[in-house]
Amino acid sequence: MSALKRHERIMEILIASQEITVGELSDTLHVTGKTIREDLAKLEEMGLLVRVHGGAVLAQNDQYGILSGQGVNTKHMPEKAEIAERALHYIQPNDIIALDGGSTTLEIARRLPAIPLTVVTNDLFILSELAKREQIRLVVPGGERNRNMLVSSQAIEYVRGLNIHKAFVSSTALHPEFGLSIYTGDLVPFKKALVETAQHVYGVIDHQKFGQFALWTFAGCQELDRIITDSGLSIEQAEQFRQAGISLDQADALS
Repeated sequence: MSALKRHERIMEILIASQEITVGELSDTLHVTGKTIREDLAKLEEMGLLVRVHGGAVLAQNDQYGILSGQGVNTKHMPEKAEIAERALHYIQPNDIIALDGGSTTLEIARRLPAIPLTVVTNDLFILSELAKREQIRLVVPGGERNRNMLVSSQAIEYVRGLNIHKAFVSSTALHPEFGLSIYTGDLVPFKKALVETAQHVYGVIDHQKFGQFALWTFAGCQELDRIITDSGLSIEQAEQFRQAGISLDQADALS
C-alpha cells in the first residue's frame, strides 16, 4: 500500500472513530509502528490530525467532505446557515442544481424556497430532506453507500451527461495554490464531474477552511465562478484570495 493510500485510510478510520492508536493502525494497515508514526507526523503537518501519546485524534472533525456514521455535523452551524442563505440568492425557479454532499449543502437544501427545482445529489441526508418536497424533482446518480454518500463510476458518467445549471460544492479545505481539496480520494471523481459539467459552480466553504489544504485536490479556485463564505472570514484573508483573482461572496461582508 502506497503512503498516499495509507494516509487516506488513516483519515477514513479517524473520521469514523475520532481517535486511534499507533498499534491499532499498525495491525489494520499491516505496517510497522515506525511507518505509522511517520504517516501521522505527515498528516499532522497538513493540519488533518493531532498526535497524542500512542496515537492520534482528528484536528477539525467538522471539515470533512463526508460525515461520520453518527449523523449530521452540527458544529459551526451559524456559519453554515449564513452561507446557505447567501447561496439561495443564486437559485431561480426551474433551475437544475446539484448539491454536493456535506453539512453546508444540507443547510441549503433545508432552506430551498417553495419553487419548482430539479436537484441532483448523492447525499442521503439531502435526499431525505427533499423527498417530501413536492415541487422538487430529485435526480439521484446512485452508487454504493460511503457513509452518507452514494459513489460509483457509473454515477460519474451519468452526471457528465446532465445539463446542470448550477452546482454547489463543498470542500475540506481551500487554498489559493492547491485549490479545493478533501481527505479521501473516493469522492474526487464525482466532485470533478460536477465542476466540469455545471454551467456555473459555487464553492460553499466556511472561513475556518480558508488557507488550508487536504490530500486530494478536486478543483482549482479558478474553475469556480464564486466562493460563498461566512462573515467570519477576516479582511486580510478575503483580500488575499481576491488578489489571486478569486471571486468571493461573503455573508454580511462590508462593501
